[in-house]
Amino acid sequence: MARIRVLVVDDHRIFAESLAAALAAEPDVDVSAAGSGPAALRALERAAAEGRGYDVLLVDAELGALTNGEPPAVPAPRQEEAAAVDGIALVAGVRTARPAVRSVVLAEKDDPRAAARALQAGASGWVAKDCSLQRLLSVIRGVLRDETHLPPALLTGVLRELTAARKHRTESERLVESLTPREREVLRCMVAGLGRKAVAERLFLSPHTVRTHMQNVLGKLGVHSTLAAVALARRAGVGPADAGTGQLGRDVVERGGQLAQ
Repeated sequence: MARIRVLVVDDHRIFAESLAAALAAEPDVDVSAAGSGPAALRALERAAAEGRGYDVLLVDAELGALTNGEPPAVPAPRQEEAAAVDGIALVAGVRTARPAVRSVVLAEKDDPRAAARALQAGASGWVAKDCSLQRLLSVIRGVLRDETHLPPALLTGVLRELTAARKHRTESERLVESLTPREREVLRCMVAGLGRKAVAERLFLSPHTVRTHMQNVLGKLGVHSTLAAVALARRAGVGPADAGTGQLGRDVVERGGQLAQ
């Protein structure tokens, strides 16, 4: 019998242990638990190195946001693990690093906006924490068949959120395309977190010229701060300047599901 390897990622110990025990009773499921995002990533790395990678990640939507004072499901072995990694960020990281692993988000409440963010990050499902074990097993098996699972009550709200996000992205792309090549270079430096002096050194320009370019970027994007410009650039798919080589790569913008360079 082919076994399904599941990793439960939740910082609520009682819930994580109860869910892991219930899943472990299934004859075709092997299950482990991790109490934080970093612990989950290490568990994924170890399993892959041992040739027995996980198939499905069950991730708490509120990972890293403990409010009831419970200790983590799995104690953090290293001090740096205190840095919180939220559930959706973990889904996005796993989707990039280990695309074969399917992620399902477990939530205490229906939230169309959060569910849409989870799907955009690469989740294959959004399930209520209080759903039945049979429902959860159905979702686990379904996502392994490349199905996407959402509660019916969330469908309309999620579609609305995804449509709005696409509209904002399209508008952001149009604004970014109005920039000159030099202004796009400056914007990418801004996305990389470089200040005016660092941008000037990077692009071999005077600080005064960089200031002018930055003002032009803000004006053309219709924003009033660097943070707002960076947020808009991110929505348009503009990545940061490449800090490793000292060269600025090409703009990459997602259009209609395709990457245009």
